[in-house]
Amino acid sequence: MAESFKENQLELASSSQSLPLLSALNAQGLTAFSAAAVPDRKTEAWKYTSLTHLTATTYAPAPQAALNGQLQQAASIDGLNAARLVFVNGFLNTELSDALALEQVTLFSQADAAQQTLISEKLGTVVAQASGSSHLFNDLNNACTRDGVLVHVGKNQQLQQPLQISWLTSSGDSAFAVNSRLLLVLETGAAATLVEQYDSDDAAQVSFTNALTEIVIGDNARLQHYRLQLMQEEALHIGSTHVDLARDSQYRAFHLALGSRLTRNDVVINHNTGGSHSELNGVYIPQNQQLVDFHTCIEHKVPHCTSDEVFRGIMNDKAKAVFNGRIHIHPQAQKTLAELSNKNLLLTNSAEINTKPELEIYADDVKCAHGATVAQLEEKGLFYLQSRGISKKEAEVMMSFGFINELLDALPDEAITLLLRPVLARRFGRDQSLARHLLDETLAGEPA
Repeated sequence: MAESFKENQLELASSSQSLPLLSALNAQGLTAFSAAAVPDRKTEAWKYTSLTHLTATTYAPAPQAALNGQLQQAASIDGLNAARLVFVNGFLNTELSDALALEQVTLFSQADAAQQTLISEKLGTVVAQASGSSHLFNDLNNACTRDGVLVHVGKNQQLQQPLQISWLTSSGDSAFAVNSRLLLVLETGAAATLVEQYDSDDAAQVSFTNALTEIVIGDNARLQHYRLQLMQEEALHIGSTHVDLARDSQYRAFHLALGSRLTRNDVVINHNTGGSHSELNGVYIPQNQQLVDFHTCIEHKVPHCTSDEVFRGIMNDKAKAVFNGRIHIHPQAQKTLAELSNKNLLLTNSAEINTKPELEIYADDVKCAHGATVAQLEEKGLFYLQSRGISKKEAEVMMSFGFINELLDALPDEAITLLLRPVLARRFGRDQSLARHLLDETLAGEPA
């Protein structure tokens, strides 16, 4: 199956004409992908993540999709005053996108000479810094990228509104693949908020999304980044986010994965110059037989940088999650402060989590901490809520939501919090009455 998958993807990569701007990247990706092996259980980075569902399918090019009410609703985040750019099955949808986003964002195929120069200089350079073995799906994205999105914020400029880029999929007649590519460059002193959204309509998906985002943050620049994976549970999603930090720059991110048949997210943050700071928070909540896999790596290459990473997961039914968080302190990275925390909650005896926090330290003047926990709902807490007249099932929903609510409350954009609370409340309480207190609080804006 692995070889037939590679042959299928190589055929797709060769079936469409490349932009002259991307020809070198496509050729490099094609060569690397052809030579690489599809990961299996003997591959350490994929030890707990099976690719059987992915490799057993033959994929066609993504089809144009007609709009429906669910796609229109998915693209809208109430209360978020954002410039919105929307793609459906990989194709730009101007009907759902707005004029401001079309002004702020440039497609690779529409780039002028200066923008083409910037793309040539930056595209592929951030992901190329990833340590360890090559990532097969990054190579695949390099091979298959025929267009992409450039977001360039100039020196000392600030996007006055968040930029929302939505990648939506709609079920087709046959399985199809979408390779999305985003390059974000913040010049010295620039600031922006980016909302990356991966969503779909409610029909059973036959899509495979392979998403690659590269972010370059200049000196004293700041980025608030949300990456929301909300796709229908039959979807297949593999995503990579690679970030370069320059002097005194800041990167703050929140990643959400509801789970699907296969969800794999890799996040790599490079502290390349002193004084930079990163905050990486995330929540994953698979249910049924879904799989979520997060692999994060924070590379501290220079002195006087700080990072803080917090991920929390809740597994229900027969769901499975994988979390591998690595902090790599290079020999030159003295005076580093880095912390990593991963806490997990298993709601059933058949749910599963494989967590592995890692510290790899080659400097002696650093302060680092890491830890992971796996637990079930506390009996004393359940008893307390039941003693106040709350049913056991509703108490379980409330305690589960409370496990992640701290991270939601800390989000700087209230519209994102208001979007996610009802989504997550209903995730825990499939019978809406079980989540009524949480939903009342969300809708009313104050405790019920």
